[in-house]
Amino acid sequence: MKTLLLLGAAAVALLGCGQSNENAAANNTANSAAAEKPKPAYCFFKDSETKGWAAKRGKDGNIAVTGKAYREDSRYKAILNPPTVSGTTARIAPTVTVNDTAYGAPDNWWDVKATISNSAAIDTVDVTCGEKTIAELKVPPKG
Repeated sequence: MKTLLLLGAAAVALLGCGQSNENAAANNTANSAAAEKPKPAYCFFKDSETKGWAAKRGKDGNIAVTGKAYREDSRYKAILNPPTVSGTTARIAPTVTVNDTAYGAPDNWWDVKATISNSAAIDTVDVTCGEKTIAELKVPPKG
């Protein structure tokens, strides 16, 4: 009787091992697909709460992106997330963080700016908020 139980337990353990390897391979494939397309950041701003977007290439070839974003609650300030680059297009999105300056922005409109390094091949900067593009900025090539 003990031998029969041990053989049964061993068979179940072996069957379970094969399935976990298959599941691990399927999970790795699913994780790779998810990693290729990043989820857009949450949008904290209404359409009327961002304005003045501009992109300008500096003498060093890097692109500076500037704009304004509104935060009614001065405990938080607006900033720009790090840019992502795909081909000749860079995407950047405004977000909020804790206001660590001890000051508010004039009329609660924060000046936001970021520099996109190594951006010689970029000719378009999309400012996004969630899945929505709020500004498409064309940048002339360095020359």
